[in-house]
Amino acid sequence: MSATSTKPEPTPLVVVDSAAAPAGTPPNRRLIGIVVVIALIAVGIGGRMWYSSHYFVETENAYVSGHVHPVSSRVAGVVTRVVVEDNQRVKAGDVIAELDPADQRVKVEQIEAQIASAEQQVLQAEATIAQVKAQASGAQAQVAQSQAQLQRTRQDADRYGQLYNTQMKAVSKAELDAANAARAGATADLAARRDNVLAAQAQITAAGSGRDVLKAQVKVLQTQLKDARQQLAYNQIIAPVAGRIGKRSVEVGARVQPGQQLAAIVQDEVWITANFKETQLAGIVPGQAVHVVVDAMPDHPLVGRVDSFSPASGNQFALLPADNATGNFTKVVQRVPVKIVLLPEDVRQLAGRLVPGMSALAEIELRQKAAPAAHAAAPVAAATR
Repeated sequence: MSATSTKPEPTPLVVVDSAAAPAGTPPNRRLIGIVVVIALIAVGIGGRMWYSSHYFVETENAYVSGHVHPVSSRVAGVVTRVVVEDNQRVKAGDVIAELDPADQRVKVEQIEAQIASAEQQVLQAEATIAQVKAQASGAQAQVAQSQAQLQRTRQDADRYGQLYNTQMKAVSKAELDAANAARAGATADLAARRDNVLAAQAQITAAGSGRDVLKAQVKVLQTQLKDARQQLAYNQIIAPVAGRIGKRSVEVGARVQPGQQLAAIVQDEVWITANFKETQLAGIVPGQAVHVVVDAMPDHPLVGRVDSFSPASGNQFALLPADNATGNFTKVVQRVPVKIVLLPEDVRQLAGRLVPGMSALAEIELRQKAAPAAHAAAPVAAATR
């Protein structure tokens, strides 16, 4: 019997129709929930971005500004004393430093001596005028005397002339000649006396002019003395305003020149300068409330109001503004500085911590109504409550 080998028959493939699969398989509800939440979050973020872009404008290009007053010397000199320290608070009129006053003091004494000498010359000129006036008065008296003498000699000459003529010779010819000579001498003497009076009057005028010149010199010297005393007072360098000392560079022994900055005084009054894009300015008006956050104090949000706009963009005030007339012009959105004043109570509360130069963020709601300029602080505070 022969052995025969049997092969296993192949298993037939069974194709299951999906349509014939059992219906009603439950979907993954957790996955659907996550997708729905993500969609809601995206819608919320998009809605918030749309709302903020339409009704709010903000800028991070903002910083704290304030009044920084440079303190410099008005005269040259050597520093002999420095009164203030870094960051010290001073009041207007406080002495910051002192210079050596020796040179200015010597100049003051020199001018005072010149004034004293000129005043003595004025007194001497007045005495000369008085003397010349006395001489003129004496000359006037001599003129009167000469006039009387001339009158008498004229009468004598007339009488002698009547007594000596072709019909009568009651006097001698010598007596007549003597009378005529006396009259001529009296006339000449009167003329000389009058010339003396004129000379005395001219001397009075000259002496008065010399005295006036000396008085003018005294006034000039007094003006120079006033300037010298003022220069002497400038040896004390005074604080022009109240505030805090910063950037102190003066030391004892240093020689300073006029106009050289020795320190700076920063006042407590500060505000925010926010550089908004020109495309953001359409809805910004003075008086609107501004939400301000200073980077150094994020937990202390501040409230301010729009005070005013810069008269030009920042590019116009640049040292080298762009020349848009060139052929390779590229339009760039410009920024315009906007001044934002803060509430006084916030500034007082943060006095000493809110200093110029700090970076800030400013945000303005465009739908709000602008507060009146005269009463902006109160409405701003009300708008933030």
